[in-house]
Amino acid sequence: MNASDVMVHDVVTVGPEDDVSQAAQLLVDHDVSALPVIDGDRRVIGILSEADLLHREEIGTEKHRPWWLEAITPASALAFDYAKSHGRKVAEVMSDHVVSAGEDASLAELAGILERNRIKRVPILKDGKLVGIVSRSNLIQALASAPPAPADDQLADRGIRAAILAQLAKQSWTDFGERNIVVSNGVVHIWGLVSSPDERKALIALAEDVSGVREVSDEMIASY
Repeated sequence: MNASDVMVHDVVTVGPEDDVSQAAQLLVDHDVSALPVIDGDRRVIGILSEADLLHREEIGTEKHRPWWLEAITPASALAFDYAKSHGRKVAEVMSDHVVSAGEDASLAELAGILERNRIKRVPILKDGKLVGIVSRSNLIQALASAPPAPADDQLADRGIRAAILAQLAKQSWTDFGERNIVVSNGVVHIWGLVSSPDERKALIALAEDVSGVREVSDEMIASY
């Protein structure tokens, strides 16, 4: 398996000129720990994470140093902290050091990236543009789904996953942004939150209707 086999396609993003308050609401609403910041061409120019919003003036958590420590702190560090605590636009608060990977990155490579950089998710790029994201939980989902399939079966699994995602993109009754699909040996594992029993049944039916699917494993979590 590689990044394209486990990544979430429907990525929640923000723009550099978006309000910090709106970005914070997106983190809450979608239960994610970070948001890729993209420009008009879907190129990732930064990451806005929970850590970037810890020290904020609005909630009284901005950094306060003793006068003697502030006197010896470089001006650049003081300016950095001020922007983090007072910035109103995403561009003023985001981290501009972006760690990313390509669609063909192996799961082992992705795990190494997450571990080395102490991050929770990796944007996946194609031709420099955002096409998905892989989180720690997506790797655990892949581990829990099934043992690795032979190379020929992996190609078939990728075709099944692509067909399911294409069908989901056409549906108006579901928001796939909170879910993920992992296919292994013809078994479709559907992960994530589901909003109603009817949606759950419909998602299973959609997957079962795709050619090549041997079985659907319901890994969904009810939010109703």
